[in-house]
Formats: sequence, structure tokens, C-alpha cells
Amino acid sequence: MNIPLLAMQETTPVNISSQAKQAKLRLGIVGNTPALIQAVERAIMVAPIDLSVLIIGESGTGKEFFPQIIHQYSSRKHSKYIAVNCGAIPEGTIDSELFGHEKGSFTGAVASRKGYFEEADGGTIFLDEVAELPLTTQARLLRVLESGEFLKVGSSTVQRTNIRIVAATNVDMAKAVAEGRFREDLFYRLSTVQISIPPLRDRGQDIQLLARKFAADFAEKYRTPAISLADDAKRLLMAYRWPGNVRQLKNVVEQMALFEAGSEINAPVMASYLPADAPSMSSAAPAVRQNPNAYAQEREMLFNLIFRLQGEISELRERLNSLDSRGEMPQPHKFPTSLVKIDHPQPSLPQHPSVIDVDASDISSRQPSAPAPSTIEETERALISDALARNDGRRKVAAKELNISERTLYRKIKEYGLD
Repeated sequence: MNIPLLAMQETTPVNISSQAKQAKLRLGIVGNTPALIQAVERAIMVAPIDLSVLIIGESGTGKEFFPQIIHQYSSRKHSKYIAVNCGAIPEGTIDSELFGHEKGSFTGAVASRKGYFEEADGGTIFLDEVAELPLTTQARLLRVLESGEFLKVGSSTVQRTNIRIVAATNVDMAKAVAEGRFREDLFYRLSTVQISIPPLRDRGQDIQLLARKFAADFAEKYRTPAISLADDAKRLLMAYRWPGNVRQLKNVVEQMALFEAGSEINAPVMASYLPADAPSMSSAAPAVRQNPNAYAQEREMLFNLIFRLQGEISELRERLNSLDSRGEMPQPHKFPTSLVKIDHPQPSLPQHPSVIDVDASDISSRQPSAPAPSTIEETERALISDALARNDGRRKVAAKELNISERTLYRKIKEYGLD
């Protein structure tokens, strides 16, 4: 995601170094929030010192810019910089991708191949979504951090690499360590220095700066009339939580720039481009921050509601069929003309169930559906199974449809015995 510079509209903070200004200009980082400036300054300070750095922050906050700052202001700037999304590489091939493999080491290995750690020797490697690494790969990575040594897949020859590792994650690493999903020793080796990136909702006026720039860039790129924001739209812009952070803001602004080209956007129009169940900063955000399990609890309550309503609808359908078989079907003027039908949850969970008006005769003609899953795990298994069936077993396509990483899909397939 490219966050362009808004030089003309930014007011430079007083306490910002010339190097931080240069870094913002070079990488196109927009914003003057103290927390953002502190993160930039921290990246510049640690750059010349060859320490491992862990960048933490929510998805969509722009964590990928900070490894570039570290690389460009280090002595390694003339060597390779490689960015790797650990969550996008299947578990069965990630060791080969990172460390390379020898010819014949596994099915399909028709030739030897260098891994990223060998390719980036002397430079910097950025491991995004590092918490997605399997435990076996974590052990290999720990050896690289401790001694600079690694083994190619299928090889017994130790190789050395001189590399700097910068990692990033949006996962609570302390919790991952406590749950046994991430090695504690590796966590401490990776997080010699931590840099925290603030979420968009905590960046104040930066939200408006980014929105104006995204709108202007879209208009310039596609030669469309630029949009502007009314005061009530600006207030909504600032009040909304932006769970997807800068990535979501860019998506929303570009949609408005396309479909409302040349218009002044007011709050109702902007609200139509936000999710229907979008919470505002003032309402839902504090509750989410106070209770990290709120999402799981809300999802379970929603599923229970869906299952209960489905059971009631099935019972009502049976009663209607029974009345119809005895010739006692109520006349249209005595029977409600619409019933509530709850659709099965779609892969883009969580969403509120759709409520659709359905004619009574249509429901009475349907056969009773199979019993709905009774737990979240069964529902998740059914969603994954359906997605795989729809996509002829193509896991990459199914993972994209389910909005999860391919690695997570592989893990779930094994967990539920779907392979």
C-alpha cells in the first residue's frame, strides 16, 4: 500500500529532526501525529546499529514503511532489501522459500534453489506477519539470528549469511507465546528493539490529510473531478473507528471519488460507503479496547441467535406443511404475507444475518433444511468445506474468498480433517 506525501497541506511538527522529514518525504509518509513521528525517529535511530527490530501495529497501519527506513539509513542500504509475507506462503514450502533447497529434496524440486536468506546476504530481510511462521521454521530462524547459520532443505552443509532481520506483526505476541504458538526465545531475539505504529483512529487530523490526498491522487490519476468533504462528513471521518486503518480509508475514499466524482460529500453519503454495522469511535471502540474477547463473544451470540431462529422457522414450516396436508391452510388475508428468513453466514464473517421478505407460499414449498451446526467450530468447518467445494479444492482461491491467509486455511484443513 502506497501512502503518498501531502507536503502542501501538512504542518511540520516543531519537534521533528531533519532526517525524519527526509524519511517522510522519501517514502511518502503522511502525518504529524506525535506517535507517528516518534516511530519514524525511532526507526532512524536504530538503523545504523545492527539489531533485530520488531514492528507492532494493527493491520493496515503502514508497518511496511519502517523496515525500509531502517534499511535506507543503515550501512546495508546498498545491498538487497527483501520483503516476505510469511502468512502468504504455505506451511509446506516456507522453509524452502526462506532457506532454499537442494535438487531432489522433495517432490517437484527439479533443481537447487536459493532462499531469501541467501539472496539477501549482506542486506535486510523484512518478515511481515512473522507470527504466522510454523514452530519448525521458528527454530530455523532462531539459529540464523543466533549464529548466522542455516541449512537448505535436503542439505547437510551449513551455510552462513550476514543479514539483518526486521519483523512485523499485528498479533499480541505475549499471548501467542503464552499459548505456545510462538517461541519465547525467538520473540526476545526478534524484539531487541520494538517500534509501535499507532492505529489510524488515534492519529487525529492525519485522517483528514490522508483522505484529501487519496481523493486528489485518484482524481489526478484517472482524470475525474475531485470530491470535497462537507463539515458533517469530516466529523464522521474523525468519529469512525477505521478498523482497517489507512488501507480501509484509502478504499473508502477511492470508492467515493469514483461514484461521487465532483460532488461535495456529506455525512449520509459517506455513511453509505461504510459497513452497515460500522461502530463509531464514541460507541463501540472503548468497549472493544476494554474487552479483547468481545468479538468472539459477539460472534458466538450471533450464531446462537441464527441457529435458534432457523429452528423456529423449521418448526413453523412443518406446521404449515401439516396444515396444508389437512386442507386447513389459512387464506392469504388471514395469514401474514411475509416471514423472516435467516441466511447462513457468509465467508466474510462477522456480519449481521440478512433479513429478507419471503412469500409464505415459497417457504411452504421448500423441504426442511438439514440441522444447522451447533457450535462455532462446526460452522467454521462447514464454511471451509463449502468454500473448497465451490472452488474445486483450490485452496488459494478458497482462502481469498474466506478472507484468511493460505497458511491459516491449511492449518484449519488439517485441524478439521478436510484433506
